[in-house]
Amino acid sequence: MTSTFPNISISTERLVLRPFDEDDAPALAEMMNDEQVVAWTSVPHPCTEAHAHEWITRSAPGERTRGRGIVLAVTEFLTQRLVGIVHLKNTDRRIRSSEIAYVIAPWARGEGYASEATLAIAEWLFHDQKFERLELRTAAGNTASQQVAQKIGCISEGVLRNAWIARARTGNGSWTEVRTDVIVWSLLPEDLAGVGEQQADPDGFTSYPDWN
Repeated sequence: MTSTFPNISISTERLVLRPFDEDDAPALAEMMNDEQVVAWTSVPHPCTEAHAHEWITRSAPGERTRGRGIVLAVTEFLTQRLVGIVHLKNTDRRIRSSEIAYVIAPWARGEGYASEATLAIAEWLFHDQKFERLELRTAAGNTASQQVAQKIGCISEGVLRNAWIARARTGNGSWTEVRTDVIVWSLLPEDLAGVGEQQADPDGFTSYPDWN
């Protein structure tokens, strides 16, 4: 039988990370149509509410039930508004490793939400699930996502050349695919020491997505 992550919710000072529900579909579709999300991810474009509903009801739950990872909606504690997504994927339970990706809604960027949510799930993964490695991959041009990786204590391990396809606007306003390098980052349990103190100081980083 495939091991799976529990169906959990995680709370932080400002955020609640929880499973998606069908009522999240409109906000999810709006977030996924943001230009930065389209540029750095493989989300369908345009992303319709039907796409969002399919992802919420089938694709996201399937990540957990098949043992691949877990997908959580990131919401504001006070307003319950959808802030973004965190996604553990490519999970290998034998070596106790998983990869994280995230998206932050345009209106919520610059508030430190990406680092807060990522740290929350990293702490849960290391302490509750006894994992030993968390990996993050950022496109070479996605500097804001790299700032988040640095802020939460990740170590850059190297570059995968020509390993991802991003999207860019053409002169006539349409989108075209462009190949790009990928930077590989890792976070280990011992890397979390001292990060909490850094988080206490609000930052100005813009948490653009890395939703590979």
